[in-house]
Amino acid sequence: MTQSPPAAFDTADMADMTWPPPPFQKPVPPVTGTDGVRRFDGITYATTPGYRPRLLDVQVPAGEGPFPAVVWIHGGGWLDGDRRYPPPTVPAALLHGAVLGAGLALVSIDYRHSLEAPFPAQLHDVKAAIRYVRHFAGDLGIDPDRVGVWGESAGGHLAALAGLVGPGSPGGPAMEGAHGVGSGDTGVLAVVDWYGVSDVVALSRHPMPAMPTEVEFPNPYEALLGATVDERPDLARAASPVTYAQGSNPPPFLLVHGTRDGLVPYSQSEALAVELTRAGGEVTLRPVDGADHIFIGSPDIVAIVDESVAFLAGHLGAQA
Repeated sequence: MTQSPPAAFDTADMADMTWPPPPFQKPVPPVTGTDGVRRFDGITYATTPGYRPRLLDVQVPAGEGPFPAVVWIHGGGWLDGDRRYPPPTVPAALLHGAVLGAGLALVSIDYRHSLEAPFPAQLHDVKAAIRYVRHFAGDLGIDPDRVGVWGESAGGHLAALAGLVGPGSPGGPAMEGAHGVGSGDTGVLAVVDWYGVSDVVALSRHPMPAMPTEVEFPNPYEALLGATVDERPDLARAASPVTYAQGSNPPPFLLVHGTRDGLVPYSQSEALAVELTRAGGEVTLRPVDGADHIFIGSPDIVAIVDESVAFLAGHLGAQA
């Protein structure tokens, strides 16, 4: 005797049941908070057999959309980090609240760490996340034509690459990848890069600051490349945003960097600003006087966040 499915079972869902399943998850209805913000948590935007699923969270402001979107890319030396947590100097409530308050949707993404897969896996994941957001923009309440990127440290490096590397740039097709939805536009309208690496070759010669003895921290550049810079200078150049500035028709960039950064020297942002200017791009280089990495020592983190959000809101046409 054949039994009917439970009343709660939606037989329409069976239309989506294919094998093998697609390498991404379609958005499910969001949870709407008392503040009216719609939240999509833990969406799988790409999968690769043998690796953890790549996840993203989306927060959409209250009100009528579609809204422009900012893709947030966490730092951690390409070895660590989590989409849910900004650096410890920047409270999540401050960052998220400023973005949403400016009328921007926030897309926070994870990506494969370097000991899971070497470069360009990390950029492939960023590109896959941007493709996913555009593909499902209607479900998410996002305007697919108004997308920017914002990252800090390793995430700043990936944000800069996302803004500069495209199908038309040298080596661009290999940097696009085909993960997640597989194809689609990955261009962005604006980039905020907080203290990111711009020249892997040059920075690999910079002495690493002393780390706590109880922390085992591999050389981040060798981990990123899966080899030393001397063994793979070609890959080190391919991983460097300065390689792509010329002839890239870059989007507007805001570079924010502490002048006493002992991990990623301020000169890294200076070098990228020079190349972007030579390429005819719009670039603002904002030194944070006396600040170390992650803006340690800065007396006004709120002002840094506010300037970054205002830059993105202006270039993405947000209306608070």
